[in-house]
Amino acid sequence: MTNNENDLPPDNDADELARGDADKILIVDDEPQIRKFLRISLTAHGYDVVEAATGAEGVSQAAGEKPDLIILDLGLPDFDGHQVLAKIRERSQTPVIVLSVRAGEVEKVRALDGGAEDYLTKPFGIGELLARIRAALRKRGDGVEPRDIVFRKGDLIADLGHRRVTLRGDEVKLSRKEYDILKLLVVNAGRVVTHQQILSEVWGPNHLEDTHYLRIHVGHLRQKLDDDPASPTYILTEPGVGYRLATDD
Repeated sequence: MTNNENDLPPDNDADELARGDADKILIVDDEPQIRKFLRISLTAHGYDVVEAATGAEGVSQAAGEKPDLIILDLGLPDFDGHQVLAKIRERSQTPVIVLSVRAGEVEKVRALDGGAEDYLTKPFGIGELLARIRAALRKRGDGVEPRDIVFRKGDLIADLGHRRVTLRGDEVKLSRKEYDILKLLVVNAGRVVTHQQILSEVWGPNHLEDTHYLRIHVGHLRQKLDDDPASPTYILTEPGVGYRLATDD
């Protein structure tokens, strides 16, 4: 994590940027230095920030402050972060980004399947976190139906309304499964979609273990999009967890 406080704007300058109509972000983390770094960084980018140091406080703040997005640590002093996520999901669909030192595949999949929008491990870069925040906030229910989405990045255009995918102006012929995978990634652009989520949506709930099918189809999809898996432009791999469609953020 790049958290040299000398590189950050002073607290008073950051506070002046806070606006009454700004998106409100709740930070749930027991480390004061992390909260301070995030508060200064996020307010400098126009967000309104509230904080909680425990899981119980986080659940209470989530209900009372009605934030637009929650950044949640898993290692809290009173509750495990997964329990906090579950309690939040009982009453709210507010986007949650997990920010944790726990880098294991099981933890990531559990959080994402438990309702988190995204998962970022510490140490982290503030630029990547901001991009993940923007992607999650775009998913808040802005009235845009999947059929109305037109995704553009570089030479790739995916028009879900017309079921048309073009690369450098030429139409890309995709199989039904390839298109369904790309559609799911487009709808969730910028966010991690787990293997299990894709398998459930595209193949059905009886195929959650068939990750080899998914790898094969993603490989074919990448070939048709001229997307080098070693240095991808469009479909990013989250090892052991799933895939994420890159955006221009």
